[in-house]
Amino acid sequence: MTDTTNDRIRVVVVDDHAVMRAGVIALLADEPTIEIVGEARNGREGVDLVERLAPDVALLDLRMPVLDGVAATTEIGALPTATRVLILTTYDTDAEIERAVEAGAVGYLLKDTTREQLADAIHSAARGETVLAPKVAERLVARIRRPQPVVLTARERDVLNAVADGLSNAEIGRRLVIGEATVKTHLLRVFAKLDVSDRTRAVVVALERGLLARS
Repeated sequence: MTDTTNDRIRVVVVDDHAVMRAGVIALLADEPTIEIVGEARNGREGVDLVERLAPDVALLDLRMPVLDGVAATTEIGALPTATRVLILTTYDTDAEIERAVEAGAVGYLLKDTTREQLADAIHSAARGETVLAPKVAERLVARIRRPQPVVLTARERDVLNAVADGLSNAEIGRRLVIGEATVKTHLLRVFAKLDVSDRTRAVVVALERGLLARS
């Protein structure tokens, strides 16, 4: 279905590389449902453009002079406009992705995106839907699935080493000069961190993860 001119999604393109801006604009020129209403060469100009034109979508590069894409995204989000920010960049590191999403971007695309993918992403962004390049989505899923590192305090390691030596809670307390209730508290914290429910399993898991050094 082809939208009428009044129903077109109004877009501004913000990128410090003139050739890239021209390329994106040319790429979208034949899209009947998308209208490029402005372009800017840095984040500051981009924010001013959004404030003045109130487009539906702002297509932002990430690394730009004066004001980068993340800072520009934050400022655009604070404007009274309903503009959605879609990042279009060459950078796909975890840190860059997280910064952009935390700043309020609804999407994160890479510059190898095809015309069809970009057009679809703009439509999704205009509806407020999250849009991620496949590579970016894969990285985020992998990061979520990656187990978080477990860190034991020095005292928790002392207690667990004593458990590995076969000591009871009372004996551990005497060795470490702490109360038996304190020993139990340390063990409960270790159980929670290692996601185990008994002393033996806690020692086994800690050894497997290299959290205890045993001779």
